[in-house]
Amino acid sequence: MMEVQKGGPVPPPAIACRSLCRTYDLGGQKLRALRDVTFEIGHGEFVAIMGASGSGKSTLVNLLGALDKPTAGELAIDGYSVAGMTDDALARLRNGDIGIVFQQFNLLSRMTALENVMLPLNYARGNKPDKPALARARLEEVGLGHRLDHKPAQLSGGQQQRVAIARALINNPRIILADEPTGALDSRTSHEIMGLFAGLHAKGLTVIVITHETDIATYAERVLRFRDGELIDDLRQEPLTIARQAL
Repeated sequence: MMEVQKGGPVPPPAIACRSLCRTYDLGGQKLRALRDVTFEIGHGEFVAIMGASGSGKSTLVNLLGALDKPTAGELAIDGYSVAGMTDDALARLRNGDIGIVFQQFNLLSRMTALENVMLPLNYARGNKPDKPALARARLEEVGLGHRLDHKPAQLSGGQQQRVAIARALINNPRIILADEPTGALDSRTSHEIMGLFAGLHAKGLTVIVITHETDIATYAERVLRFRDGELIDDLRQEPLTIARQAL
């Protein structure tokens, strides 16, 4: 986490939303998926975003992941306003500053774990001279150093999600955005995956997990609750730590 000396410049938050709105045009009818949403997430926070189906979580994921732009209001990611960005600039933001983890893993079935993790390096800025070594290190970090050559069909759901997390980490993002990362996993594996996210947070990464499961949200230090496109609660809590999980 970045430290700021007293009297020095204050860095921008990881995420800043101001009166954020997203409206869809459905055959002449307007659907307001997000309504006047305002919040900030600081660097190094672990935040759970909760809400039932239709609450606006999926829309918010697309905005925070730089996959979409707001209809009104302002969204800044790491200090950069999304509204004025070109598609190329959004792609660079996604590939550099944000690591995204999906519920269904989104791995390429014909590629090995190592090859799947290396994929984002093909689009990264700068020279990446030893892609296999970087990917191998990330897979070892998530406990899959022994499964480098296995394809997704040869891996369990939890192992596939670990590959997806390693892929999200490959470009050293400052923000990890996980969209229902345990939705396709059993309870025990879900807590193993959340333990990984807790470990990443302990290393200083900003971790944002979208979930509808209360027990998953207990790992976060802050919970944002949405209903009908509106932010209805912003609560602080003592997170479930890896040590407490083991008790």
